[in-house]
Amino acid sequence: MIQSFARRHVVPRGVLPSICKRALQTQPFEAGYDQEELREAREWHTTFTEAKLPRGETTFSRSSGPGGQHVNKTESKATTSWSISELSRCLPKILHQTLRQSKYYVKRSDSILVQAQTQRSRAANSDENRGKLMEEIQRMYKELVPGVTSSETKKKHATIAKAFHDTRVKAKKHHSAKKASRKGPSE
Repeated sequence: MIQSFARRHVVPRGVLPSICKRALQTQPFEAGYDQEELREAREWHTTFTEAKLPRGETTFSRSSGPGGQHVNKTESKATTSWSISELSRCLPKILHQTLRQSKYYVKRSDSILVQAQTQRSRAANSDENRGKLMEEIQRMYKELVPGVTSSETKKKHATIAKAFHDTRVKAKKHHSAKKASRKGPSE
């Protein structure tokens, strides 16, 4: 974000970190994002349901834990895998980068792998996997995509940015005048 600020504003050499921190505080949170990607993600979120998720590949195995003889005889543990490329087709572009940062990501197969063994039924465990994936996608969306900034907040940030700029210019002029007064009268 600091680099994007430096590209948009002329900043004196050596002053970048302190000015950027102060200037970034005066910008709305969504200022560092591509507005088209944000709009696309917000539209996607309003219509997204679990039914729009890809099916994934589910395998079943014996579960562990309590359950007595039922656990030893049935394969009810469901393990569902969704490839990153498959999931990327149904998610907005802004979420693609965070898929590989999920706690369910498996680097070896480049996929999201979710397991469930809490239910006695295969179908229930398989449905639980889809629910876990849905929760993870919703969590990623909430962490990555900011809410819509109101026009009043945008005006407030513009006013703060203008005041910051004016104060900076005034300080530079004062410093310049002080240096000029040290030189003495020009001949």
